[in-house]
Amino acid sequence: MTFRRTALAGQMAAQLLRPSFLDTSLRSGLFLSGQRRVGKTTFLATDLIPALEALGAVVVYVDLWSQPQANPAELVHEAIRRTLRELQTPGSGLLRRLQRVTSVDAGVAGFKFGFKLADVGKDQGATLAQAFTELIDQAHTDVVLIVDEVQHALGSADGDHLLHALKAARDAINTRPGTPGYFLFVGTGSHRARVQELTLKGNQAFNGAVTTEFPVLGRDFIDYVLEQVRPQLGGMLPSAGVAEAAFRSMGCRPEELMKALTILRSLPPDAQPDEHLPTIAQSLGAAAADVELQKVEAMGPLAEAVFSRICSIGGDVKGVFTGEALKAYAAQVGREVTAQEVQGIIGAMTTANLLMRVRHGHYGVTDPFVEKAWQAKQQAGQLLRSGSAPPLAGAPSGSDAAPASGAGG
Repeated sequence: MTFRRTALAGQMAAQLLRPSFLDTSLRSGLFLSGQRRVGKTTFLATDLIPALEALGAVVVYVDLWSQPQANPAELVHEAIRRTLRELQTPGSGLLRRLQRVTSVDAGVAGFKFGFKLADVGKDQGATLAQAFTELIDQAHTDVVLIVDEVQHALGSADGDHLLHALKAARDAINTRPGTPGYFLFVGTGSHRARVQELTLKGNQAFNGAVTTEFPVLGRDFIDYVLEQVRPQLGGMLPSAGVAEAAFRSMGCRPEELMKALTILRSLPPDAQPDEHLPTIAQSLGAAAADVELQKVEAMGPLAEAVFSRICSIGGDVKGVFTGEALKAYAAQVGREVTAQEVQGIIGAMTTANLLMRVRHGHYGVTDPFVEKAWQAKQQAGQLLRSGSAPPLAGAPSGSDAAPASGAGG
């Protein structure tokens, strides 16, 4: 299934590379936030990057989620080196494309840089400002660096140094009179608060840059999907309005919509699709979060206690190792708990992409959708323990968590 968002990509590319007076603020940086699995990476790869390249830009793309335990700075540096290496290579695809869409004449020998590519970003090597300046001066076009899941650069000294180096490159290039091209930074992230922190806090490199919600798939996507599945569903095809509402209740995640329609196809022929699809969507929304929640539960009671503490405060939590916190964990697990044990548990949950370090000593839940589902599950458990009437099955995760996820995208 390939749904193209060419109009949106073309609009965004034009705003970045051919900005009106009001859009020139995008040269300070653009940060897009949206929940996981709503199509951000697909949009970048199949729509935005081709649109940027069609307007002549050199695009460097790196996904920090692809290797969450790797040093984010090294991932970005390697992506930059790879692009520069391709520009140095005679007859490379990138060189040929540049020659087609720009006026650059790189010749048969490729670009020549006054620094060693292997040393870019290293202490004794070329700075990112130097590397991008030489690239733009030779290419005579804009360079766009796209960092997917940019929030993973937070919380470490290397990540902080990387962001400040990118800001230095932006300032060095974009303030030059008569520059032959601009350096543009686009960051996307699955946690709204973390992405906003990159642009709103005064100590952040990109303080003052533009941040906005990633535009989630809408009615045009629903219409496209329903048209594609019409031959398979026949009389079980839901109405577009009901399908759109179900899609939003699942956090606007295309994979979940396809699962819901597949289940709908298996129902008896006399079933009413518009009656069943909302229930199916609610169940799938809860199940999607449960997959992640089961990872926490599998780590044992201490992991549940630590995760609950972080969820209860709503992210950016400090004090997970304090004496008060250790006493609270001990009360929950029924034994003494040490700070070293908690550190190990947090390390395991970070490795599993359940938690992320925001900065030293501060932790938050990686996916707000999962955080909401955990909170709802805990609330339901408290109601059951207190003897109160429990909510309808699936309601906490499906109706409470999913709308928050949809609103975030």
